[in-house]
Amino acid sequence: MIKFKLLLLLCSCLNVLFISADAQLQHTTHHIDHTLQITSLFPDSVCSPSSSTIQGSNKRQSTLEVLHRHGPCSQLGQDKATTPSPSEVLSHDQSRADSIQARVKPNSDTNRIKNTNSNPDRLKDKKANLPVQSGRSLGSGNYIVTVGLGTPTKTLSLIFDTGSDLTWTQCQPCARSCYQQQDPIFNPSASASYSNISCNSPQCSQLSAATGNNPGCSSTTCVYGIQYGDQSFSVGFFSKDKLTITATEVFPNFLFGCGQNNQGLFGNTAGLLGLGRNSLSIISQTAQKYGKYFSYCLPSTSSSTGHLTLGKTTGVPRNVKFTPFANSQGTSFYFIDILSISVGGRQLPISQSVFTTAGSIIDSGTVITRLPPAAYTAMSAAFRKLMAKYKTAPAYSILDTCYDLSGLTTITIPTISFTFGGNVKVDLPPTGILVGISTSRVCLAFAGNNNADDVAIFGNTQQKTLEVVYDVGGGKLGFGPAGCK
Repeated sequence: MIKFKLLLLLCSCLNVLFISADAQLQHTTHHIDHTLQITSLFPDSVCSPSSSTIQGSNKRQSTLEVLHRHGPCSQLGQDKATTPSPSEVLSHDQSRADSIQARVKPNSDTNRIKNTNSNPDRLKDKKANLPVQSGRSLGSGNYIVTVGLGTPTKTLSLIFDTGSDLTWTQCQPCARSCYQQQDPIFNPSASASYSNISCNSPQCSQLSAATGNNPGCSSTTCVYGIQYGDQSFSVGFFSKDKLTITATEVFPNFLFGCGQNNQGLFGNTAGLLGLGRNSLSIISQTAQKYGKYFSYCLPSTSSSTGHLTLGKTTGVPRNVKFTPFANSQGTSFYFIDILSISVGGRQLPISQSVFTTAGSIIDSGTVITRLPPAAYTAMSAAFRKLMAKYKTAPAYSILDTCYDLSGLTTITIPTISFTFGGNVKVDLPPTGILVGISTSRVCLAFAGNNNADDVAIFGNTQQKTLEVVYDVGGGKLGFGPAGCK
């Protein structure tokens, strides 16, 4: 009888263990993968506007259409000769990442633009005494919006960038150099509302923080200069004119750079729209109207469209979850806190100190998310383990977790999610996990930083299809699913 009771007890305990193990297995396998068509990772040859964007535009008065500048939806993308290869995109992206690290680290070596008062022809100097080691990279800034400038209004296609502050465009007469752009080059002499900013004005002194360079002076006109990590640059007159967002959203006296010497990897765009935190950014200059509030959605591929909305409107999805902005190091970047990363439904064993050592930013211009070395190593190992049934491929540029999908039409990949401050969990769409290199080759769309004290960068590939909401005045960043397709 005693043996029988012991046997029953043992069986009961084993049954509890099996049930517990089964429940744990069910918990850990819930929503752990995506099954997708491989073709969904690549753009179509024709434009397919996002229906969400069209509907959103009807609800949002201050909404601009967002296009990938190398895609079929953009007039700029029709010139296939200027479309960069994946390796060129990644090379430019690394230049941007390197320049961000130089900007964030306060001990980085920077030179300044020398005062041009003694030599008004300084604008014709090709190098214009710009720094060669620090700055900002624009080669990978690949999303554009169209705005109006001047009186009468002239339309300009500008790269929009949350990592830059100063808005600038190329201007006639191009005293030294202008690269080729799709839109007619802005002619300030033809605008009735244009004027230059004087050297001794308080606005001129604000350029130092916005560009990383002290302003110069040509005669009595304030001169700006900005250089990017890939050695692209713009130098010209600091000016103001009427900015037109939509027919009913007009801003007189908008401060911008009127570029007279511009060279670099700007494609056929007319310049840049700065969405950073500095007082000269469009976000600060339109604060009275929009309350330092904006949102955007980047399309899943370059053959679809997204949107950029200025101000808080009824069109913003209600299911947005907000994480507080972290303490900003400097005035431009939007810092956030990464708490953890999960792959295939399992949280990676990463110490919190890995993320807090240098902090993290969100950036619309960086293509591939950069993680601290320890975090990336853990992510790559977990991803490789769950992708073991697929044939691996050699590393490609900065991407070292790649797969050969020859002969396959569908693929099952593990989910990846980020948890930000306030326990805000964001599930990445499949196009935010893999990047297509060729029709049969894909890679994990993440890379590791060189050093543990390099800032992490949440890039635009991981932001695709998400509604990303910047409540700058309220000190928080929001993420919502399915903002566009």
